[in-house]
This record gives sequence, C-alpha cells and structure tokens, in this order.
Amino acid sequence: MIRRLILDVLKPHNPSVVELSEALSHLEGVEGVNVIIYEIDQQVENAKIVIAGSSINFESIKKKLEEMGATVHSVDEVAAGKRIVEEVRTPQDRSARM
Repeated sequence: MIRRLILDVLKPHNPSVVELSEALSHLEGVEGVNVIIYEIDQQVENAKIVIAGSSINFESIKKKLEEMGATVHSVDEVAAGKRIVEEVRTPQDRSARM
C-alpha cells in the first residue's frame, strides 16, 4: 500500500491549487495533500504535489489530475509499506554535492 507520493505535475492556471488540492484530498485513502507551485508560465504552472494517506491509489490520483487538465511529469518519491521510512543522509550524499 502506498502511504506517500510525491509528484512533479504540470497544470493549467485553472483550476486553482486550492481546487486541485481539495479534489485530491477527497479521494479514497488520501489523508493530506500539499501543492507547492515552483514555476509559473503564461499558460501553465509547475507544481510539486505531496500526497499522504493510509492507502493511496496512484491510478485514481493520476486520473483525477488528468480530469483537471494536469499532467504528471514524474513520480519523484513513493513510500509504501506498513510505515513511512524517512530519508537519511549518508556520507555518500555529502560527497556527491562537492
């Protein structure tokens, strides 16, 4: 079962991020939604969408986004299982940024 999903999404200006987040939050298994706009163009907005819940259905999320005119560019993170495992920084992470 999916507990957290982080998506990179391209969406039109309408619907608004408020309408989009509310629509996603009403889907079965979804307990919380964060929508962060990180780039705005004349026609579209790029958004990072974080969805958390007890049993998230990726296909229903994707379908709802498409119904609202949005496109999933990438799935940036998936957390699944009995609990969410948080990311841990390791020495390899620090050396990769030098």
